[in-house]
Amino acid sequence: MSLDEAATKPHEELAATLAEGMDAVNVLIRERMASENAPRIPEVTAHLVEAGGKRLRPMLVLAAARMCGYAGPYDIHLAATVEFIHTATLLHDDVVDESQQRRGRPTANLLWDNKSSVLVGDYLFARAFQLMVEPGNLRVLSILSNAAATIAEGEVLQLSAAQDLRTTEDIYLKVVRGKTAALFSAATEAGGVIAGATEEQVQALFDYGDALGIAFQIVDDLLDYQGDAKATGKNVGDDFRERKLTLPVIKAVALADDEERAFWTRTIEKGRQEDGDLEHAIALLEKHGTLEATRRDALDWAAKAKAAMAALPESDLQRMLGDLADYVVARIN
Repeated sequence: MSLDEAATKPHEELAATLAEGMDAVNVLIRERMASENAPRIPEVTAHLVEAGGKRLRPMLVLAAARMCGYAGPYDIHLAATVEFIHTATLLHDDVVDESQQRRGRPTANLLWDNKSSVLVGDYLFARAFQLMVEPGNLRVLSILSNAAATIAEGEVLQLSAAQDLRTTEDIYLKVVRGKTAALFSAATEAGGVIAGATEEQVQALFDYGDALGIAFQIVDDLLDYQGDAKATGKNVGDDFRERKLTLPVIKAVALADDEERAFWTRTIEKGRQEDGDLEHAIALLEKHGTLEATRRDALDWAAKAKAAMAALPESDLQRMLGDLADYVVARIN
């Protein structure tokens, strides 16, 4: 039986193991997203926070900390911090991308407006910084504040790279490390640091989060061209319609002849899309085998995540995190 077919999936097993801690995280999130003066803040935040996401990033904080023997109270604060940072970036992303659907529901910018989404995202970033200060650990503060800056940098890099056919796989990786993997690696690294883990263990946790985040984003980009909209909460081809150069297309552009390159120039760089273009784009990806090549890349990054986790002492949580790396790519096996 594959991980995707298993009765209890790895993230569900992790959630069950960390249930008490995650309950405390959710209580703290509800407390800190409140606002006496601006009721729209909890309205907008609740719409996204309570939309049924897996809470993967805060679970990574708790799992890393507890795997390294932490028994104090501040992993809860750090878990809430990464969830606030994540939620803030989603609010901002949906405005930038002009998205209309997130996790199968209308986006906040569609239900309210762009101004509300941006300003509430700013509020959540401010709350995140308040939370990350409370443990009084300067190294943890450095990790999480640097991650927030790296995420913003990755998003800005994507603005210039997403519609430029000169974008290489190396630039794509920089974008992914910024906008996605930075928060995964900060979550696992901060969990290890707050627990007083050894430098070798902290590095292994960082490497795990980095590789897991990259695999996660590559899978997301792959499923945009061959996923199930009901399962992903996104319409197939959204990245193409939004003119995003993701890994399958970058690989196809590198292999394109003059006619194909002209197609990518028209549809991605110039944004002149016509009926049937998405189907033709998918045909080109299949012609050059770039969907399969992207799949192999995702599997390689998941394997790197598992290898990093193998450097940590064996435990149930260590096994679950290894299984989680497999699960992230199970949908494309």
